[in-house]
Amino acid sequence: MNCRYIILLGRRLNRNADYMPQLDPLLRAAGMTYKLQSASVRVFASTDVPTLAIPGHGLLIGQVFTKDGQPISQPLDIDGSACELTSRLLQNTWGNYLAILADGDDSPTVTLLRDPSGAVPCVYSLADGEGFITSDIGLAVDLGLYRREVNWQAIAHGLTFPYLKTARTALQRVKELLPGSMLTCRGRDVSVRCAWSPWHFVEKGIRHTDPHVAAEDVRSAVSSAVRALATGDDRFLVELSGGLDSSIVATCLRHALLRATFCTLVMPMAGTDERPYAQLVTEALGQDLFPVEVGFENVHLEFPVPRSSALPAIGILQRAVNEAWEVAGNRYGVDGFFSGAGGDTIFGYLKTAAPAADAFWERGVMAGIATVENLAALHRCTVFKAGRLAFKKILRRPRATWKEDRTLLNPTWAATTSEYHPWIDAPPGALPGDREKIHDLIANQLFRDAGPRGPERSVHFPLLSQPVMEACLKVPTWMWIADGRNRAIARQAFADCLPRGILDRRSKGSYTGYMATVYTRNKRKMREFLEEGQLCTHDLLDHSALANFFANDLAPRDLSFLRIFDLCAAENWARQQDHDPS
Repeated sequence: MNCRYIILLGRRLNRNADYMPQLDPLLRAAGMTYKLQSASVRVFASTDVPTLAIPGHGLLIGQVFTKDGQPISQPLDIDGSACELTSRLLQNTWGNYLAILADGDDSPTVTLLRDPSGAVPCVYSLADGEGFITSDIGLAVDLGLYRREVNWQAIAHGLTFPYLKTARTALQRVKELLPGSMLTCRGRDVSVRCAWSPWHFVEKGIRHTDPHVAAEDVRSAVSSAVRALATGDDRFLVELSGGLDSSIVATCLRHALLRATFCTLVMPMAGTDERPYAQLVTEALGQDLFPVEVGFENVHLEFPVPRSSALPAIGILQRAVNEAWEVAGNRYGVDGFFSGAGGDTIFGYLKTAAPAADAFWERGVMAGIATVENLAALHRCTVFKAGRLAFKKILRRPRATWKEDRTLLNPTWAATTSEYHPWIDAPPGALPGDREKIHDLIANQLFRDAGPRGPERSVHFPLLSQPVMEACLKVPTWMWIADGRNRAIARQAFADCLPRGILDRRSKGSYTGYMATVYTRNKRKMREFLEEGQLCTHDLLDHSALANFFANDLAPRDLSFLRIFDLCAAENWARQQDHDPS
């Protein structure tokens, strides 16, 4: 589902006598039509974009479902203020949508709600209540509303605080409405607030206390979400990694096997071939498994990024994988993709002692000791070591900001404080494990930016849908490591339909070996790419530190080279902004 839209806001823009005659042919050329119009607000969207009227208030762009996963195709019969309407949408429905509410004619208030999954993109450029809001900054460029300009301070911030998604994009004067947030434009005043917060679902009285009830809730939410999202595509490709998360998604597609094609990535490196595990799933479903090969010839340092991209998110590995999936999509004639991305976070796969610390805080000494034993079994260490780490976690003052990384950055450019994300604000008494999993949930918001599969195809991340996030947030972190198994509640929830080899699997496939080989093979090119690139030209990098890094060989198991991949992703994105016909 490609929800391409643009909203023109403000009287000057919507009544500009010089611009208006040019607009219609430009919109027609872009395949856009009117969806909503008032004196100071006009909404345009691609002709094939699904929309749903909210009579008397506005419309909703995208898909929306009832709580039990039934598609809603009739106008939404809801009433009330903008706050009441958004609250009812979040409480009674879910989906992949952007809701647009406009109240009043003379001095209207426009309110936008982006659903918590963030499936429909939303960036905007507004000054004194005038400007545009869109899914695709490239569309604003085509309409003459924006000229690309890189925000180098934002690039430096993104490199200093890796994987922190904030409202600040890497383009000047362009912001993003974050998932679960509400944008209100009232005359010249523009404000943003958090309308959906993960912290609500970890509150005492909301969170689960019974593992069996928790497992039932997780199974119901995941099954319903996968089934609902599958209604939108005639044919789809299921990306099987051989791990637990994608296997669960595949299992939930039993009802739609005639429309599904199951594929797995194959790389020319030991430890990356997951076909034996993926085949356990397809054999159980009575389906064939098709390999999708990603070789070293797929590696490029410089490559085009989607014109809709407003920040560096697609790295060397992501580009190679995206390209391989897109080729597979063409080969098998699919309309969309299903991915299990985000499952580690959603299913509580924390790699620290935080679950044991949570158990001590929430349930007392005896439960804490039992969780320490589970922690020791999970990580195959002594109970003494697990207990010591849990005790340190209990005593440690929680980190209030995002973890920073100044490696190879020019100290004068590196950001000193992190940008704001509303989900970082933890309530008093928040548990260490809840903090960690919600921080991971913030990082997961980059998955959609990093994983396009072509402009005409939808990519579904059902494990990041609102009902699944809510169900899994309610599960305490200590439940997720029961009996010394990671993602224990998810395993329990789908124990009757997963192959035993998947259910009992402890190991995980890794692309680290592939990336290490890519680095070794392309080390000289990467050095030239960075030293002759935009980041160095704008003095964001420490030139001597960069030269020293490339001059040294990596020690065994040294993963510091991954920093080079992040720098190359930022460098490539910045170069592509100069190539856009803006």
